[in-house]
Amino acid sequence: MSLQETPTANRLHIGFFGRCNSGKSTLINAFTAQQVTIVSPVAGTTTDVVQKNIELHGLGPCTLLDTAGFDDASTDLGTLRMEKTAQSAERVDIAVVVFDSEDLSEERQWIQKFKARRTPVVGVVSKCDLRTPDAAWVAECAALVDGDVLLVNIQDKSSLDALLARLVSVNPLKNEPEITHGLVDDGDLVLLVMPQDIQAPKGRLILPQVQTLRELLDKHCMTISVTPDKLEAALALLKEPPKLIITDSQVFPMVHDLTPAGTLLTSFSVLMAGLKGDIASYVAGAKAIESLPPDARILIAELCSHAPLEEDIGRVKIPRLLKKRLGDGISVDVVSGHDFPADVSGYDLIIQCGACMVNRKLVQNRIIQASEQHTPISNYGIVIAYLNRILDDIAY
Repeated sequence: MSLQETPTANRLHIGFFGRCNSGKSTLINAFTAQQVTIVSPVAGTTTDVVQKNIELHGLGPCTLLDTAGFDDASTDLGTLRMEKTAQSAERVDIAVVVFDSEDLSEERQWIQKFKARRTPVVGVVSKCDLRTPDAAWVAECAALVDGDVLLVNIQDKSSLDALLARLVSVNPLKNEPEITHGLVDDGDLVLLVMPQDIQAPKGRLILPQVQTLRELLDKHCMTISVTPDKLEAALALLKEPPKLIITDSQVFPMVHDLTPAGTLLTSFSVLMAGLKGDIASYVAGAKAIESLPPDARILIAELCSHAPLEEDIGRVKIPRLLKKRLGDGISVDVVSGHDFPADVSGYDLIIQCGACMVNRKLVQNRIIQASEQHTPISNYGIVIAYLNRILDDIAY
């Protein structure tokens, strides 16, 4: 897979945050040696989050995010810009905070937000090619980030190299977990059950299938791929049962019934839950279903945006299963993409998709938000397994 084909979900997200005209865009352009964003002395030039996919030495494929100034809230448009900046803050793996103003009140608030989300913060004092910053003020900036800040002169390559080195040192994705961690070893036989229905894009496999298959090949596993209708025939052809069966969650019950004794069973969605989410939280969230009131409010959170399809898993199939278990008195709301409510305390349960199209940080932050607001949260695959009463038989 080439750089340009690297999915956004697999990239390190680095966000640049600061006040209007603090030099964020200029810094990004100098850092990448490219004209990534428009630079202007007019406040509010960056009207929306600008994204640039790039490969950085020592970091690999990255997405850089140039955000609107976080003091730009004086107008309705400015408020909308701020909302976009806040949304981007939820998905960055590293936050670069650019200091420029003597008043550090805004910077303090944002840094506290990043710390609460366990997001590494790199502090930068900008425009050092135009001025010599006051030492006492620099020390105050450093205290906010619990360490030294970088004095960046965009005309000096060594200071830009220092920024790259700092990003490499704080990279939280250095030891990212494997998709099939602990489930298979070199030489194991793995059977993939992949429906090619309306949910699957024509001529392509969905991203979790591609990523899982690639990892299994890298682990030197032997893999067989079948559609659900050929599963029984495939198992009959094997001299020995597979070590693991990975299926689409939508056909969990059928595949569960055909899984040989001693063979592990899981789904692509469950594997994504372990890779990006928190299995313990998701299992607890699914088990909370039994104690939900008959008028429960449930939020289905699709992490990407797509046109709803017939028999859509999040909008049709899971609500149908929930109503079968809990009754027709429940209400189900659906949100997609970044349209996740700031206040989820009014919901009795949140169910997220497999999150194949977004990065781990966004998923983790939503789990933290749900926990802070005392709302159980789970995942498509975990919930489907639970509602079909087979969760205890699923490997994760």
